[in-house]
Amino acid sequence: MDNKKLSLFALVLMIFTSVFGSANISRAFYLMGYASIIWYILAALCFFIPFAFMIAEFGAAFSKKHGGIYTWMSESVNPKFAFTGISMWYASAIIWMVNTSSAIWVPLSNAIIGVDKTSDGHLFGLSSVETIGILAVILMIVITFIATRGINQIQKVTSIGGFAAMLTNVILIVGGAIILLINGHTFQPLSWKAILVSPNPQYDSLINVLGFVVYAIFAYGGLETIGGLVDQTKTPEKTFPRGITISALTISVVYSIGIFMVGAFTNWGQVLGSHHNINLVNVPFIIMNNFGYQLGTALNFSHGVSVEIGMWVSRYVGISIFLALSGAFITLIISPIKTIVEGTPKEIWPKFFTKINKHDVPGNAMMIQGLLVIAFILIISFGGQSAKAFFNILVQMTNVAMVIPYLFIAFAFIGFKANSKIKKPFVFYKNPLIAKIAVCVVMLTVGFAIIFTIIAPALSGNYVSSIWMVVGPVIFGVIGYLLYHHYEKKYLKND
Repeated sequence: MDNKKLSLFALVLMIFTSVFGSANISRAFYLMGYASIIWYILAALCFFIPFAFMIAEFGAAFSKKHGGIYTWMSESVNPKFAFTGISMWYASAIIWMVNTSSAIWVPLSNAIIGVDKTSDGHLFGLSSVETIGILAVILMIVITFIATRGINQIQKVTSIGGFAAMLTNVILIVGGAIILLINGHTFQPLSWKAILVSPNPQYDSLINVLGFVVYAIFAYGGLETIGGLVDQTKTPEKTFPRGITISALTISVVYSIGIFMVGAFTNWGQVLGSHHNINLVNVPFIIMNNFGYQLGTALNFSHGVSVEIGMWVSRYVGISIFLALSGAFITLIISPIKTIVEGTPKEIWPKFFTKINKHDVPGNAMMIQGLLVIAFILIISFGGQSAKAFFNILVQMTNVAMVIPYLFIAFAFIGFKANSKIKKPFVFYKNPLIAKIAVCVVMLTVGFAIIFTIIAPALSGNYVSSIWMVVGPVIFGVIGYLLYHHYEKKYLKND
């Protein structure tokens, strides 16, 4: 099929939409102020950047093969190991889609109306939750349809989302610099104590600070989802590692600069600490509304005009987050299922499921995936409190399952480097010892994040959540193991 391949710029934008969350800057400042910068840098150095170079080496080596991370792990370790890992990864992707299909309407509401009205929406006499459920179903149908049309359509949506996210941060950083230059000082006082200690009283203990480390690591998640699109990239052995490298370094730097610039126009105590209705969902809009107001004030506009600027900046942020989430959504719709269908043995699945359509994507599998997500959405939206409790359990089950594949991929990198039969057109880790050290650092960092994520609820008395976080990966991993074991027994018994 003559589909247009992804260029370097399009790949970078796609990575940006999958990994970078502009809202993470506002949330980081809200949680820990300037002190969040150190933890974001540590998360980048100990996880994101070394892991990104592993992904780049994998992608370049297997650029001519389908299957993404399944193929990488399968050929570096063994197929059963790989299938167990992606079973957990895919389950978490499904729950992400269910959750985001509803949450995405919050920024859109803010963009159109100026405030979040999702809790007040009622279509045809339905409750607000049921209304959001119907909108989520419509969104899932539309995005699945777009994704089944091939990489050209995907590239258009993700490019718009990536550009919107980049532009938001250009506005924040440039605008913050203008405010800083005009005023000659930061609104949040800058000192060594401010860099090391959070102004948020909720982060005055080591346990809570360590909880933020987990948050910082998760802010860099999603890079592995691009693995299924290596074969859709122009000259992938060169373009893919370049795209990964550019994106990893840019994202790491922009996060840190962005957090600092928030302090240039926001005093934590006056804007965030005193705000009664603030939360992690609406904090990006509150901070960017304040940005617009402070920019207008710094430029000597009247109070009324400054307020209007703040409102319109907040609305733009709503549009930006909506577009960025849409781009990430469409990437998550195609990349994991493409990995499952094109990488794993076809005998595991029904023939209908593995069929590739004329646009060179697994259209049937994507439609089945869409129906599964829609079923979850309808059950949760119309099923009452028991359905909501069921969904909360599912989310808890996938919280850890979402990041465990990072351990699988990092571990597989050792086998990848040791296998001389695998051609490696791009090599970042030239020294075997350095490669092993990088793997150990990534695995220890992610392992620490997983352990703390599990024990954190228990420390506050919520033992049920901790239990489900452990049960989730075990269930998804066992399902994957048993599926592959059945395939092995049926089709490979004579091998």
